[in-house]
Amino acid sequence: MHFLDDSLFPENQEKLVITAAPYGPEWELDDFREDLPLTMEEHVQAAVDCYEAGATVLHIHVRELDGKGSKRLSKFNELLAGLREAVPDMILQVGGSISFAPEGEGADAKWLTDDTRHMLAELDPKPDQVTVAVSTKQMNITDLMTPDTIAGTSFERPEVWEAYREMVVPAGPSWVEEHVRRLQAAGIQPHFQIPGIPQLEKLERLLRRGAYTGPLVLTWVGIGGGGDGPNPFNAMEFIRRAPEGAVLTLESLMRSVLPINTMAIAMGLHVRCGNEDTIWGRKGERMTSVQQIEQLVRIAGELGREVATGKEAREIYKLDERYDNVDETLAKTGFSPNRRPGQVGFTHHA
Repeated sequence: MHFLDDSLFPENQEKLVITAAPYGPEWELDDFREDLPLTMEEHVQAAVDCYEAGATVLHIHVRELDGKGSKRLSKFNELLAGLREAVPDMILQVGGSISFAPEGEGADAKWLTDDTRHMLAELDPKPDQVTVAVSTKQMNITDLMTPDTIAGTSFERPEVWEAYREMVVPAGPSWVEEHVRRLQAAGIQPHFQIPGIPQLEKLERLLRRGAYTGPLVLTWVGIGGGGDGPNPFNAMEFIRRAPEGAVLTLESLMRSVLPINTMAIAMGLHVRCGNEDTIWGRKGERMTSVQQIEQLVRIAGELGREVATGKEAREIYKLDERYDNVDETLAKTGFSPNRRPGQVGFTHHA
């Protein structure tokens, strides 16, 4: 991405898109019952509350009535139908993991099978987006968890801690290409969850080979444990390498969420918060998803950055755009064109 002399002035920045992740699939209900929804009505109300606080993108997971993360597509369909009615202006983004919570004591925290995750393209009503991981990697969220951030939660139980410490994201090349193909065919935008430069380069190759032809909507996943850590140098290198046509959100974990989001707001990027990312505000103080959104709205206001409406967020995310071929995709996303036969030297924009 390119920063000119006036790029930090809010009048030259896109309006801020806030993604809310209020369904916290890694937590058990008793970890933060005040903020973790159980019934379908509570799930829908959480979305309404987040939207009214200023969030325009909703990252979706859903629980069964026993408190465990649901792996039933019918449950997602039920929630999506309720959300379409209750928050029609929100961008509905289904988490591509569906639910990675362990199903029983001593069970692994793991993503569902490749074929099951492909079925996200068949959700009805369809979401606006599904998050897509690129390249198989470890997803050890315990790396950024400290004793004070798990105090009084299920993560104090050794079996839960170990389940998440060993979690792996399966996202091999064949699966990624087929998943993206199915999502595009269904009119669902892939939202790529990218934890570092190797995965960004892998995604660029997908575009250059024509496996994906559409807007590049990214989240930098600075959650440690297989992804980048919340180191500003990691984030800045990713921002530097991301093409100027990309829409970029920064994401982190636990008490790193707020400082990373504050940097994103100042730089004209977009943010994500909610109990899936953290349940903490100041050290030792719990903070609900709505309170986190309200805090980011206040920070944006102090910086002079306006918060996007639902309609404006859809335009920023380019939800209605589709590209015809590789050349158009590379041009619109901001990558340099592919090398022409016989061309030598560096490729560059016209």
